[in-house]
Amino acid sequence: MRIKNTANAYGWLAQLLHWVVVVLVIAQYVLVNMAESADTRMQMFTLFARHKSIGVTIFTLALIRLLWRFMNTQPTLPSGMPHWQQSLAKITHWLLYALIILLPVTGLLGSAANNYPVSWFGVFTIPAIIGPNEALADVFHDVHGVLAGTLALIASIHLLAALKHHFINKDDVLRRMIWTRGH
Repeated sequence: MRIKNTANAYGWLAQLLHWVVVVLVIAQYVLVNMAESADTRMQMFTLFARHKSIGVTIFTLALIRLLWRFMNTQPTLPSGMPHWQQSLAKITHWLLYALIILLPVTGLLGSAANNYPVSWFGVFTIPAIIGPNEALADVFHDVHGVLAGTLALIASIHLLAALKHHFINKDDVLRRMIWTRGH
């Protein structure tokens, strides 16, 4: 399998970045639910610290994925696909990129406004770019929540579209993001 994308499939690096981000985003939702039902404040803070570290990781991987996207060709959409579906597919992809970049940014800003440091797995601490501000912390918390819900919705649409292409249209849209022989 090639590292670079072709007109028919994504290369292994794009696939790896895609699936690692998918797994990490799912982990984010699990960690938040676990933190919100934690038995102790210490357990809650530990889970949120992991959530923040993974958020920084997702942000970094999203930037790498975006850079890789600009450096590579993108697989073409099926020729018989209606123009409106092609447009919707492109909009959905760009919304996904925007959300996986904006979510960590709003999380970092919310943490800074709450005066909570953000560490990447204890290796280094990300400097706060704004000072403590309770009102701003509330705004970033609310925006972060709306963006998280929006990501869940857009990602679900993305998944359902991929499954539709695979099971109903029987085309290669899903297979080009999954390693298979011949791709």
